[in-house]
Amino acid sequence: MRIGKHEVPYPLIQGGMAVRVSGYRLAGNVARCGGIGLVATAGIALNSPLFTGDNYFTAEPEALKAELAKAYEIAPDGVIGTNCMVAVTDYADLVKASCEGGAKLIVSGAGLPLNLPALTADWPDVALVPIVSSIKAAELIARKWHKAYGRLPDAVVVEDPDTAGGHLGEKLEKIGIGEYDQYATVRGVKDYFREKWSLDIPIIAAGGVWDREDFQYAMEQGSDGVQMGTRFVCTEECDADDAFKQAYLDCKEEDIGLLMSPAGLPGRALIANVEKIRERDLEMTPTCPTGCLRKCAYKSEGERFCIVHALDRAQRGDTETGLVFCGTNAWKATRIETVAGIFDELFH
Repeated sequence: MRIGKHEVPYPLIQGGMAVRVSGYRLAGNVARCGGIGLVATAGIALNSPLFTGDNYFTAEPEALKAELAKAYEIAPDGVIGTNCMVAVTDYADLVKASCEGGAKLIVSGAGLPLNLPALTADWPDVALVPIVSSIKAAELIARKWHKAYGRLPDAVVVEDPDTAGGHLGEKLEKIGIGEYDQYATVRGVKDYFREKWSLDIPIIAAGGVWDREDFQYAMEQGSDGVQMGTRFVCTEECDADDAFKQAYLDCKEEDIGLLMSPAGLPGRALIANVEKIRERDLEMTPTCPTGCLRKCAYKSEGERFCIVHALDRAQRGDTETGLVFCGTNAWKATRIETVAGIFDELFH
């Protein structure tokens, strides 16, 4: 699969799982195995030696560059990029730090990355990959990028809100009601770029891909590649604490559900402990500690919980008061495996 100027042997992007679930170890090992590894940028300062407690926004870009450097130590010739959430306050800083740190592509969602080409103008070789859940969103991004910056996406990730983990780009009431057709969207986005722009770029399916059968189905339905996050959590190389991985191993299908993130987006997670998350934050962190999101119900109204610290607690191993994001397939995890083993199963 070729995205912009960067080519990998296998058409797989490892999903960006924020607050250090997909850090340097996972991204580096995916890249070493021949896929595209992504370091998730949101909350990267937390659990970093650079973060002193009151320097979140200055520590974030430096922590990201350090993480990318460690990933490239694992895969010096690999294709490593970042996942940048539009919704975070320091989006522009994290995009620029991605480029400065050597990211070869930037995958960007949780909002429409309408100004991404402007932020990366000094790094023309960095491939730009928006995440969408509709043909309309892809059209809007393409028109804006072309008109304002003379640029079009190098690839597009089409995320299925009915199966993907983490923050989802669809209204809560629209998720899981049987209306969304991911592969019709994949084909529609592909047709749009071919017909409107005479452009044949990779359109990548994200959400619900677990095994070789899922991968082959995605390719048969018109995808040029897949993005997988949930499957990589229960690997030796995943950067999350063992307790986080154990939460996947222990969960049942009915434990996985939807919640409203304080970011104003629906999210898919293990939801049994949501009240404990809220109780913990109201008791220990009654006011917003970092201002990590541009719009946040916890910051402005004290509603729900502090999502970046809830995710951080879970990543460190506190799955009782921490938030464990996951896709609908998390219950299928039965053992700790390796990144190389997953690549062998999928492609060999």
